[in-house]
Amino acid sequence: MLFIVFLLIGIPISLVLAITSLSYLLLTDLTTLMSSAPQKMFSGLDNFGLLAIPLFMLAGELMNGGGITKRLVAFAKVFIGHYRGGLAYVAVIANMFLASILGSANAQAAMMSKVMVPEMEKEGYSREFSSAITLASSIVAPVIPPSMLFIIYGTLTGASIADLFMAGIVPGFMLGFGFIIIIGMMNHKQQFPKSERASLNTLMRSFFRVMPAMLIPFTIIYGILGGVFTPTESAAIACVIAFIIGFVYRELKLKNLPDILLNTVINTATITFLIVTANLFGFIIAYEQIPQLVAESMLGLSENPLVFLLLVNIFLLLIGTVLDGIAALIILVPVLMPLLVIYQIDPVHFGVIICINLTIGLLTPPVGTGLFIVSSIAKVKFENLVIAIMPFLGMAIIVLLILTFWEDAVMWIPNLYKD
Repeated sequence: MLFIVFLLIGIPISLVLAITSLSYLLLTDLTTLMSSAPQKMFSGLDNFGLLAIPLFMLAGELMNGGGITKRLVAFAKVFIGHYRGGLAYVAVIANMFLASILGSANAQAAMMSKVMVPEMEKEGYSREFSSAITLASSIVAPVIPPSMLFIIYGTLTGASIADLFMAGIVPGFMLGFGFIIIIGMMNHKQQFPKSERASLNTLMRSFFRVMPAMLIPFTIIYGILGGVFTPTESAAIACVIAFIIGFVYRELKLKNLPDILLNTVINTATITFLIVTANLFGFIIAYEQIPQLVAESMLGLSENPLVFLLLVNIFLLLIGTVLDGIAALIILVPVLMPLLVIYQIDPVHFGVIICINLTIGLLTPPVGTGLFIVSSIAKVKFENLVIAIMPFLGMAIIVLLILTFWEDAVMWIPNLYKD
C-alpha cells in the first residue's frame, strides 16, 4: 500500500523502492533481513556486465559532443529526404542508426527531439506529428544492440548478453519497418511535404562525411557477432572510436570533456541507485515468496506457454503505464523467471519480449517518461502528443505480439551463430 501511495503522489521510483523497503525492514524488526540487506544491495552491482552501462553512456555523450549524431541525421536526410514524407522516414532511419550506439530510449528521444522536431516543423510537418514520430522511433534504442535493458536483464538472469544483443536485431528492424508503414499510410491521406533532391556531389560528400561515424555501430555489432569481444569490451572500444572521430571531425574539444564526463557520471549514478534500491525491494519480495505465489496463480490459469506469454504481455503493458522500464525489469524478472522453466520458454526470447514490452511503456500515459521528455523539449501539449502517438503505439503492440508468438523471428540470428 505504501508503495502505491508514494508512486501516485509522484515520488521518484528509486526513492519509492528505497523508502518502501526500509519501512518494511524497520516494521518487521527481523534481524536476519536487516543484517543481509547491505550485502544484497551491493551484490546487485557486483556484476561485470553492468560496466557496459556507463561505457555506452559515455560513447553516446562523446558522439553527441563530437558531431557524429548530426552527421548521421544529415546522411539519412540527403538520401531519402526528397521523397514525399521523406523527413518523417529520416526520423525513423536516423533513430535506428543511433540505436546501435546509444542503447537508451530516453536519451535518444531527448537528443532527437532537439534535432528533428524543429527541422520537420520548418519543412511543414505539424509539431505534434514530428514529436510523435521522433518519440516512437526512439523505442528501437533498447532493442537494436547495444541495449541497457538487455544488459540489466542478462545480469539478473544469467542469460547471454551477446545472445540478447543478437536477438534484438530483427525485432528492432521490425519496429522501424512498422513505423515506416504507418508513415506511408498517413502520407497517402495527408500528402506530407518533401525536400529538394540533393545533387550527386552532395550525396557523395555526405556519404564520405558519415563513413567514420558508421565505424561505431559496425564495430559494435560485427565485434559481438564475430566473437571478437564481449558486449562490455565493445562499449569500451566504442568510447575510444567516438573519442577519436570527434577530434577528426574537429568538433570535440578538450574543454568539453569535463561536462561530458559529468553527464555520464550523473546518468550512471541515477541508474545505479535505481538498481540498488530495486535489488533490495526484490530481496524482500523473494523473502515473502511472492514469485512462488505468482507461479501457482499462473499455472492455475493455464499450462499453455502461449497463453502465459499473452497474459504476461497484458500485465507488462499495464505495468509500463505506471512504472519506469528499468525499475519494472529489476522488480519483475525475479518474480517471472521461475515460470520460464515450468513453461519451457527460452530466457533470451522472453528477455526480448519483456524489454520491448516495458519500452512501449515510454509511449503510454500516465507515466510514460518518453511522453514527458518530448513534450517538454518540443513544447507540445502532453494530451496532444498522446493522441498523435496512438497509431505508432498500436503498431508497436502489433509487432510485440508477432514477436511473442513467432519465436524464430527473435532467435534466428542467435541460433545461426550457435550452429
